[in-house]
Amino acid sequence: MSNIAGKVVCVTGASGYIASWLVKLLLHRGYTVKATVRDPNDPKKIDHLLKLDGAKERLKVFKANLLEEGSFDSVVEGCYGVFHTASPFFHDVKDPQAELIDPAVKGTLNVLKSCVKSPSLKRVVLTSSIAAVAYNGKPRTPDVVVDETWFTDPDFCAQSNLWYVVSKTLAEDAAWKFVRENNIDMVTINPAMVIGPLLQPVLNTSAAAILNLVNGAQTFANASFGWVNVKDVANAHIQAYENASASGRYCLVERVVHHSEIVKILRQHYPSLQLPEKCADDKPYVPTYQVSKEKAKSLGIEFTPLEVSLKETVESLKEKKFTNF
Repeated sequence: MSNIAGKVVCVTGASGYIASWLVKLLLHRGYTVKATVRDPNDPKKIDHLLKLDGAKERLKVFKANLLEEGSFDSVVEGCYGVFHTASPFFHDVKDPQAELIDPAVKGTLNVLKSCVKSPSLKRVVLTSSIAAVAYNGKPRTPDVVVDETWFTDPDFCAQSNLWYVVSKTLAEDAAWKFVRENNIDMVTINPAMVIGPLLQPVLNTSAAAILNLVNGAQTFANASFGWVNVKDVANAHIQAYENASASGRYCLVERVVHHSEIVKILRQHYPSLQLPEKCADDKPYVPTYQVSKEKAKSLGIEFTPLEVSLKETVESLKEKKFTNF
């Protein structure tokens, strides 16, 4: 697939956090990018993309809606690769089916149905999540290594109202079933909590978790998550597309740490900040676990250390005036 660099590709949900970086890196590598957004007339969605190097010559913005079948047909037509990143991610959910599950599952299938109609298409790279990998009721302790062979159990997650996890799992499941039946070459990227610099002007959910800590939260959550830099995630998408031998799923996690560790690292970088001293509950700390990096490293991914990612996130939040210091 070495002759594909520089050809036409599509990025769905292009105004999003990961997608904006993906568009930036693709343009930098000489690709022509067809970018879809829900509202091309909203400057908050597209102005930061139009300012990217190479955008004037090689970025085309299209309106497309995940829930509208056929909405991606004309965009995907003539593309060699499709990066499907569009999927809602937020916590304050009133109607999980309408707000998270339908856009994730139906949206993914609508994009893939458009891919079937495009004879030029070589590969689809789907932005999934570690959410679709690691939640199945199996114990996760410091000696456990989660890898790409793990699959989340959506029923187990529904019982705990983990609706975002359910949405990403059902979407990835549906995608694999569809591509096998329709002979599409697909690779999935499964990142953990993504942090690092923001290109878009609006706050995204994972950066908000860090903002909350530096903006004076009284407590930190009793939770352990994997973390990864947004630039590494965007780069992994491109490597998964360009590398002919790439296949299956790729977990992207630099490190799994408890929130107390995040606070500790932030305190080292920003000693004058009022960071939370205590945990939100007095239960034992949720244990950390490991995520295998072997497959990601086979793509040539070298992970940015968590300390660097956290500092980049805070500096970016300051620059965009989200912080109150």
